[in-house]
Amino acid sequence: MEVIFGIFFVVFFGVFIYNVVMNIAQWHKNNQSPRLSVDATVVTKRSHTSHSHHHHDGHTHTSSSTSYYVTFQVQSGDRMELEVKSYDYGMLVEGDFGVLTFQGTRFLGFERKYNE
Repeated sequence: MEVIFGIFFVVFFGVFIYNVVMNIAQWHKNNQSPRLSVDATVVTKRSHTSHSHHHHDGHTHTSSSTSYYVTFQVQSGDRMELEVKSYDYGMLVEGDFGVLTFQGTRFLGFERKYNE
């Protein structure tokens, strides 16, 4: 039983360290990327809710978190999905056209253009 626990601990710790390193690498890559502003259209939106259950003192505690994503299409026809804050998610509507500002995979803003 100790061997199985040891293997589980090593695998869990390895996955945790891998995720930390990958997140730091993505953060660094985003910081090194130029800030770009391009004409774009909101193509689609989606959200992902994850749930976790914690056991403490004989009680089960449940928590959840939601991530929000918006897919933008730029003039070249390329599409990119960026994670956005809940406020931005609520303000964007499929079909909106405007100027998307981003840095690497980091969403910085979207300024809607209106037809005049």
